Amino acid sequence: MLFDTHAHYDDEKFDTDRAELLAKMRDAGVGLIVDPASDIASARKAQVIARDYDFVYFAAGVHPHEAEGAADTYLDDIRKLSKDPKCVAVGEIGLDYHYDFSPRDVQRRVYAEQLKLARELDKPVIIHEREAVRDNLDILKAHPGVRGVIHCYSGSWETAKILLDMGFYLGFTGVVTFKNARRCVEVVENMPLERMLIETDSPYMAPVPHRGERNSSLLVHLVAEKIAEIRGMSFEDVSRVTTENGRRFYGI
Repeated sequence: MLFDTHAHYDDEKFDTDRAELLAKMRDAGVGLIVDPASDIASARKAQVIARDYDFVYFAAGVHPHEAEGAADTYLDDIRKLSKDPKCVAVGEIGLDYHYDFSPRDVQRRVYAEQLKLARELDKPVIIHEREAVRDNLDILKAHPGVRGVIHCYSGSWETAKILLDMGFYLGFTGVVTFKNARRCVEVVENMPLERMLIETDSPYMAPVPHRGERNSSLLVHLVAEKIAEIRGMSFEDVSRVTTENGRRFYGI
């Protein structure tokens, strides 16, 4: 069984065929999916999807792109959503200095507030970090005791070692299949397998040979196959271990 630990089925790109697509998952060997939110509206949409499908869970949080538009009530909204038994994390939260859709000071404030809330709720966090390595590490160090995963990890092995020493998990997408993903491959080669999660980040980050297409959990097996190749393991062992890791991380 495969566990796609990060897929956005609340995204409008799935509005035309969401039910048809999710109906195929079990036959394709995908037994579990987590749908992380980008804001409160998407969290509520993900919540409905999770209620309709027993193998889908969700996370509630405000993405750095949406930080500036977060309502004054957003923390209370996440707190209420977190009471749903299908809500397994606070996320997707973090920092994105590549696009800077929200001012950086606002990103940092909203990120820190959600880390504090996650600790209060005893929920793990799903972290998005792009071109903000130093600030991300500084903020995480200021919030000890928070459990989390750095999703779509493509950073250096040096940074990965710091995050792993802090107890974080690392999530890998189709990026690991890209020709220029040397840093990602180095991390996959060297990190402890028990701290690795696999994901699609659907509808984004489709793996080779589907790069540029709309992604879905039906392609998560390509991520597992590439990791098996890099690690010199069987596909079955990678699938089993990463599914166990995901269950442990999310408490499923």
